[in-house]
Amino acid sequence: MAMKIKPGTNNNRNSSLLTNIKKSRVSYFMLAPYMFFFTLMIIIPIIITIFLSFTYFNMLKMPRWTNLINYTRLFLDDDVFVIAVKNTLIFAFVTGPISYIMCFLFAWFINELGPRLRALVTLVFYAPSISGQVYVIWKFIFSPDSYGLVNGFLMKWGLIKEPLLWLQDERMSLGLIIVVQLWLSLGTGFLAFIAGLQNVDRSLYEAGEIDGISNRWMELWYITLPSMAPMLLFGAVIQIGTSFSVCDTSIQLAGLPSVKYAAHTIAVHAYDYGFIRFELGYASAISVVLFAMMLITNRLVTKFLSKVGT
Repeated sequence: MAMKIKPGTNNNRNSSLLTNIKKSRVSYFMLAPYMFFFTLMIIIPIIITIFLSFTYFNMLKMPRWTNLINYTRLFLDDDVFVIAVKNTLIFAFVTGPISYIMCFLFAWFINELGPRLRALVTLVFYAPSISGQVYVIWKFIFSPDSYGLVNGFLMKWGLIKEPLLWLQDERMSLGLIIVVQLWLSLGTGFLAFIAGLQNVDRSLYEAGEIDGISNRWMELWYITLPSMAPMLLFGAVIQIGTSFSVCDTSIQLAGLPSVKYAAHTIAVHAYDYGFIRFELGYASAISVVLFAMMLITNRLVTKFLSKVGT
């Protein structure tokens, strides 16, 4: 049976929207600069990337429309892309959940410290994610000669006879980069969790104690997590984006290309075609596929985590 739409329904909705905007005009005014730059820096580039993914573009000539040729080539002819998808999914499904749980647990423990000590420890944990020289440390640790920290230690104790090529070995490079990425994962999501824990209403814990909550784990499950639902969703979005877009870590530690593409990710593949080969149309197609994967994963995780606060 067809649904009958009452005349004037759309007009009433538009009128209600305009009325709401007028009532909250100060809020919309304060939000306007963010929306302007978000549209300029995020929305418009995404639209341009989607358009370029259907073209041949090398930065020297105007884009030439090629329909689905880039996507056909990507899914049917690009064997390296298949490897990149596999590595990216491994990165995402290993580093994503682990780093998310790490961020929350570290934030939870740090939140119990005094204000000054909490600020210091937060800085110590957050610093690696913003340090520009962090890869130098890991290159030294896993240096392929006897001067490397790990090789030197293992040779000193007689566990190995000659240095191992840690980051140049296809069997170990992916796992080592995952370890480094986990070490770098205490970033924006970590700070968001600390901020969320600071804003939990302390009276809820007192009420929970009266209602029979007897230990910290019950407090965490019944009070802390539901109270932090918005921060949990925000942290999930951040960690999903980080785990799917691993690029610099792989390039800096394993090189481009890595040995037998063992540490090659979709983001690295897009970087290769966009900034080295200058095939921007094809690089855009790769980026669109990665963007779609992130959106789908984000939607599934957000739907799951939204139940925590209910």
